[in-house]
Amino acid sequence: MSRFDTLVVGEQVLKLYPASRELYERLPLQPWLLNEAADEGDELDPEAEERRHLRAAGQQVKRNGLALHLRCTNGKTVRLVNNPEESEENIFYEYVATLPGIKSWLVAVHLYEGGYYLLVDQASGRQTVIWSPPSVAPNGRYFVCGSSDVLSHFEPSGLQVWRVDAGRPHLIWERQAEWGVSQPRWLNNHTILFEQDFFHNGDVDTRVMRLVLPD
Repeated sequence: MSRFDTLVVGEQVLKLYPASRELYERLPLQPWLLNEAADEGDELDPEAEERRHLRAAGQQVKRNGLALHLRCTNGKTVRLVNNPEESEENIFYEYVATLPGIKSWLVAVHLYEGGYYLLVDQASGRQTVIWSPPSVAPNGRYFVCGSSDVLSHFEPSGLQVWRVDAGRPHLIWERQAEWGVSQPRWLNNHTILFEQDFFHNGDVDTRVMRLVLPD
């Protein structure tokens, strides 16, 4: 089977291979990735989405007006404050989900143009900037963040690979590529399948790819 690309992680060369779409479709999509799977053209209301997510968030996550409060187990409260002004200073912090596999809260940060995501550690409040909602390995050892904007190029396209050591995420590999990554799903603790978006004959096409991460 031919491969379509290679990734270098440390001293290891990882290879991307085509994978079965039938197998991919049988793998579960983690719940906080479901919004990312919405059809193109669907516009989500972040405030309405957050109200829905907060109902299942528990007592540690609260919104008070413009401020989102995240209460950590060390007693610290992380306070993220929106700025609703119609200017380049506009920012909205949207609570998305609690990720038990990596003991973090996921927050979407909406800017005047574009945005990014934050992981907030539930114990310490430490904040980690990531490209997109993470897909977390079953054992919590790895997570990946895929991004795809191969048509308009407003956002980076490519892949981030993170490893969690002693409860702390470390970026071990990142690449902006000519192809994008959508809806990554784990086959096991080391193997991930994802949709690879690429520009072909004037339009975006998609194929399913497989990547095996090191032990």
